[in-house]
Amino acid sequence: MKKANYPDYLIIIIVFVLAVLGLLVSARIFADVSQQRFGQATYYLFHQLIYGFLLGGILGFVAYKTPLSFIKKWSWVFVLISLVLMALVFAPGLKVSSGGATRWINFRRFTFQPSELLKLAFIVYLSALMASKTSGKDKKDWKLTLIPFLAVLGCVVLLLRFQSDLSTLGVIAVAAVIIYFFSGTPLWQNILIVLAGGVVFIFFIISSSYRLKRVSVLLGLIKDPLGIGYQVKQALIAIGSGGILGVGLDEPFQTGFIPHLMSDSIFAEIGRDLGLIGGIILIFLYLLLFWRGVRISKNVDDKFSQLLVIGIVSWICFQAFVNIGAMIEIFPLTGIPLPFISYGGSHIAVELAAVGLLLNVSKFRRKMV
Repeated sequence: MKKANYPDYLIIIIVFVLAVLGLLVSARIFADVSQQRFGQATYYLFHQLIYGFLLGGILGFVAYKTPLSFIKKWSWVFVLISLVLMALVFAPGLKVSSGGATRWINFRRFTFQPSELLKLAFIVYLSALMASKTSGKDKKDWKLTLIPFLAVLGCVVLLLRFQSDLSTLGVIAVAAVIIYFFSGTPLWQNILIVLAGGVVFIFFIISSSYRLKRVSVLLGLIKDPLGIGYQVKQALIAIGSGGILGVGLDEPFQTGFIPHLMSDSIFAEIGRDLGLIGGIILIFLYLLLFWRGVRISKNVDDKFSQLLVIGIVSWICFQAFVNIGAMIEIFPLTGIPLPFISYGGSHIAVELAAVGLLLNVSKFRRKMV
């Protein structure tokens, strides 16, 4: 069968719509907060455009043009670089702490969050690893599949544990398990991984009073409307005030009502501005991206490419639903951004690089609608 030999335009359209939607909703927030903090209304908008979309567009183009064989061969270098950067967040003079966590590196003119790069680098490396380990009869030998998988994932767990970044760990772990499952490994190994992962997450939650309190608030075991529960309470009020059609993009808003409005709470403003319809459209776009990724994965012959696409769309879409779920009180609060929309150059640049890889793989799919 003939290959398409051109990128999947539907993915380009989906990402473009998500990015434009995010900028339309965020523009007023950026202007208001920038004016308050820096005396100029365009600081955050330009930062998002330059260090997020422009840099991400360049990285995405490079990822699109780079041969997949090269990416697979040198995937270990990419993940090694990301792990070194993860360790540098603890280096004096470079580290940046916020909210009790140390997750950023200070490069003077901008800060960078290495855990965002780690998401993509780990998915690329794990896809290459599992593609090579599950050829032929190897996929039934747990010593050649399960042990290397747990060893690599264990290194990531330790680094993110020291950074108190359980939400990023959750996103990476889910993407990793999905890659492991789709690589064709025996079901008992996948069940064992899920059970072990559940035990680890429970341990991380109960070992931290702050995380335990977040989960307790979510389950209604304790009430803390002016503390940990405040962000979700205000987010629900904002979403509810949007009704079916929203109040519109020109309606004034109060930035102080919702903590972290530019970053992990941006869905609350989307719900307020665009209403239930806007929220449903947003969720539909992420689901459409996931569906398209699955279709592409099924229509390529190379196993590395199949796992890479599945890993990327699983990461982006699961992260989106965790972010949205936290705002409508079905998941605990997290600090992870809404893909392509929340403020932050690091995550947008890496996500657009991931899109470049998706488009790269899509060139080699069998023709489909």
